[in-house]
Amino acid sequence: MSEINQVLNHLNSVVLGKADQIRLAVCCLLSDGHLLIEDLPGMGKTTLSHALARVFGLKYSRVQFTSDLLPADVLGVNIFEKDPETGQGRFRFHPGPVFSQLLLADEINRATARSQSALLEAMEERQVSVDGQTYPLPDPFFVIGTQNPASQAGTFPLPESQLDRFLMCIRLGYPDEKAERELLEGNGRRALADALPAVLDADGLRALRQQVASVRAAPAVLDYIQRILAFTRYDAGYPYGLSPRAGLALLTATRAWAFIDGRSYITPEDVQAVLPAVADHRLQSSGAASQDILTRVRALA
Repeated sequence: MSEINQVLNHLNSVVLGKADQIRLAVCCLLSDGHLLIEDLPGMGKTTLSHALARVFGLKYSRVQFTSDLLPADVLGVNIFEKDPETGQGRFRFHPGPVFSQLLLADEINRATARSQSALLEAMEERQVSVDGQTYPLPDPFFVIGTQNPASQAGTFPLPESQLDRFLMCIRLGYPDEKAERELLEGNGRRALADALPAVLDADGLRALRQQVASVRAAPAVLDYIQRILAFTRYDAGYPYGLSPRAGLALLTATRAWAFIDGRSYITPEDVQAVLPAVADHRLQSSGAASQDILTRVRALA
């Protein structure tokens, strides 16, 4: 647990005044899920992503999603190459940036649906298929997608199938007065992120994920999670309820939240702590129904 505390301390020294969002991001990584960060440009989304890669010792790559991005720009491409000695040629696969341990899909909703869909197989099955050949992705494999608000020009909404592949969605928001003053008086946050030490490596992260999976879930807490799932499926305020995959995501994230607290069991309060980040982006409702999911399910405990 001292390693997790070090990770949180390092991240909080770079992204100021966002302790809750940072903890959720670490929780998502420990849950072996993917993270979506939605906010205005310049709020620290990329800095947080880079800092996470540094402290967890992960191979990092970044793709800027734009309207002219092609799937091959993300996945890779087969190129015909001729052997200079024999004169014979063959196609050789050149891996794209998706073959990394932490992939930042920056401004993912500025790409068209064709390019967005390039990540669907990678995020769910941890592999990519190119020209009929399947290539496994590294382990761990963690996608952080950032997106600008849909009201901004040049954005293409993510379909429900892709939103459901993100275990969590968080928003950083504006810093408070104290944090912003420290930002103005301090050094560039990107330089600070570059200087962060690696607290863990890939093997250490896999070991922590195994410990997270062993956190106990009592039948009463599982009952509570099932009541939440049923509530979203049958309440008139939600056109589409939470899927079984969302239910598993909620349980896994709850285990990770309790693990960060140093406990070997989960409570309803742990479920409530991660519920908005897990559920809000999946509940595509009209009005403000998805914004008060936590308030509406407290009575179900």
